[in-house]
Amino acid sequence: MSGTDARDTELKRELDATLRARGELGEEYESALVESFLEKVDQRIDGAVERRVRRQLAEQQMVVARDARSPKPTDSWGERFGFGIVSLVLAVPLSAIGGGIAQLPGLLVAWAGIVGVNVFQAARVNPGLFGRRRTPRQDGDWED
Repeated sequence: MSGTDARDTELKRELDATLRARGELGEEYESALVESFLEKVDQRIDGAVERRVRRQLAEQQMVVARDARSPKPTDSWGERFGFGIVSLVLAVPLSAIGGGIAQLPGLLVAWAGIVGVNVFQAARVNPGLFGRRRTPRQDGDWED
């Protein structure tokens, strides 16, 4: 028997007891018996509402917690554009320094660094860009 069925059965027993007490005690105690029964019904309703509210608050907290853990798209288009411009502006002196000091190998190292920084930035902003993104399953494990 579930909790709701048990509470329904308990409430029915209370109603039966109230009706029997009314029959035994008479009509002068009727208002007190009805008030007592209604107070028990009110307590049951309050308990059900309280459980529902607690459950909804817990669900909302879970949603907020999941949103807090998920990566936020904090980089706007302007930030990405600015990063690209800064990257190109810095590429000119880095290329000159690398090429002037170590000729072609220095130039290749400078551009490898520039490309590496940009690839890292792209991967940070778009986690699924270079491969399939892993997602959590219901059992808490990860799937690819």
